[in-house]
Amino acid sequence: MTVSGVSVLVAVQKVYYPLLCSVGIPANLFTFYMICFHKCGMSESAMVYLSCLAIVDTFYLVWVILIDLTLTFWVLQPFWHSHPWCGILSFLQYGSLYSSSWIVVVFTIERFLVLRSTRAKQHFSKAGLTKLMCVGIVLASHLVSVPMAWINFVSTVNFTTNGMNVSLPRCHYRDATYSTVIVWITTFLSGGVPIVLVIIFNYLIGYHLSRASNLFTKEERRVMQGRSRGVLRRTLLLLCTVSVAFVVLSLPRFVTYCILRTKYNEEDFNRNNYSIPINVAGDVANMLQNLNSTTNFLLYCMVSRRFRREMVSALTCSSKARQHVSVRTYSTMKVFSVAERRAPPSGSHVTVALTNIKLTD
Repeated sequence: MTVSGVSVLVAVQKVYYPLLCSVGIPANLFTFYMICFHKCGMSESAMVYLSCLAIVDTFYLVWVILIDLTLTFWVLQPFWHSHPWCGILSFLQYGSLYSSSWIVVVFTIERFLVLRSTRAKQHFSKAGLTKLMCVGIVLASHLVSVPMAWINFVSTVNFTTNGMNVSLPRCHYRDATYSTVIVWITTFLSGGVPIVLVIIFNYLIGYHLSRASNLFTKEERRVMQGRSRGVLRRTLLLLCTVSVAFVVLSLPRFVTYCILRTKYNEEDFNRNNYSIPINVAGDVANMLQNLNSTTNFLLYCMVSRRFRREMVSALTCSSKARQHVSVRTYSTMKVFSVAERRAPPSGSHVTVALTNIKLTD
């Protein structure tokens, strides 16, 4: 890459990462508010998983995008390049990265088990259990990221600016087997294994739905269309969208990181030398990986009509008025349908016994 190309790439990153923070953090917080306090047509377990995903993605944006990447371009001597902040920030960064990846994985596996088994559906439909699972994922992710606190060390970098010699502390990887092993483990736990599991279980979900739909005629499938089936369909659509975005945006970083840690795993390798194509590819892959933490709000808006409607209601403050209208409509337009009717007894008076009353809107 030419000198002008290098300056363009650096300039793009200087604008890209602050823009990602200014858009992504408010979008994730607003998504959390929408999922928790508005009826967006999701199941209770899906609401817990997606709201937790919004929170951990927000922390990822703060630790990685805002502090580590955005301010690095604008601050000459960042405080996190000194001891002990260097290790603490690495621990927090990878804890949030693990949490985000494995929430998507567990959510995908849970949806597959719910489709396969009625007992699993009853078991995983409890919001309390789902909350415990999310808390467990976050705690386990931060526990696994503890070794990352010792992967860096603080060294002094000397350079000359405006005719003056300046010494600044900088965080660097330890040039040891420990760092290499930890980085490989981290790469597979945060990227490789989650990507493979998401692909496998999304394929199994699609295969199961395809086989199940072939068991019924078109008329039977039309009759089975109901509220619970609609909620399941919307949840699966959101899951597949989030999963595909996760795989597409995370896979390039996994590939480039594996190349950097095998072919270019040398002590004197300059990661900032953009004349080497893998350095350019690595930076672009990092930009895509970090974009994954800001796209969920847009994905929900694209695939969920209910989410869009609730978002417009929240932004226009019309939710209360719409709720009052729906209450009046519900109270005055109740229609009951008789699902089963017993034969009337012999006699002059005809009596109809309603044994199953279904309330329809």
